Amino acid sequence: MKLENKFVVVTGGASGLGKAISESLLKNNLKVAILDINAKALINIKNNKNLLKIKCDLTKESEISKAIKLIKNKFKEIDVLINNAGILFSEPLINITSKNKKHSLDSWRKIIDINLSAPFVISSYVVEQMVINRTKGLIINISSICAKGNAGQSAYSAAKAGIDSLTSVWAKELGSFGIRCVSIAPGYINTTSTNTAIKKALITSLKKEIPLRKLGNVENVVHTVKFVIENDYINGKIIPVDGGLVI
Repeated sequence: MKLENKFVVVTGGASGLGKAISESLLKNNLKVAILDINAKALINIKNNKNLLKIKCDLTKESEISKAIKLIKNKFKEIDVLINNAGILFSEPLINITSKNKKHSLDSWRKIIDINLSAPFVISSYVVEQMVINRTKGLIINISSICAKGNAGQSAYSAAKAGIDSLTSVWAKELGSFGIRCVSIAPGYINTTSTNTAIKKALITSLKKEIPLRKLGNVENVVHTVKFVIENDYINGKIIPVDGGLVI
């Protein structure tokens, strides 16, 4: 698929990795719709004739439905969906130092909702449009190296493992329509969310475990996104961008 003049939806595209992906695609003459719950972050993104900004709570199907209608009115069809929105979260199954020792069920539900259920719902809406319009499209799921199981991240790891499973299922189901599905699984990337969620001392320790001895940067992931869009024969795969780190 050529990059130019394609129509791309990026969830969680108003900040962090999603913003970097969106900005890069706009520079490559793609038309981009950003869906994000953060209204302030959306306002701060520079307007562009090829950009549509939509405030959307992806955990609410009604808001996803309205967003898809807005996108159809402006772009007519969607070529690529990038399921980037998510929350990085850590909580052990049992914490002996806490009054409530068990993992919070509310936290579990919140992380599964935004990191797994939301991509499932919006993908169903987008794929429906792709099939109706006979678009040979692409779904890119932003997964994580933590999908393999990272200590202290029951909910997050389970959600990302689910994302990788959906990638495999959808690649098999949708291939006959000419629709591809690929997961990109970043390792530890130098973003605000990473530096907020992980203590500095732990980041220093992690760097020693990464064969390249450094965190990745957003451009490493952005390049992979563009590579997957352009290469029409990559399908159903999980592409790690992790510097060689194995969890």
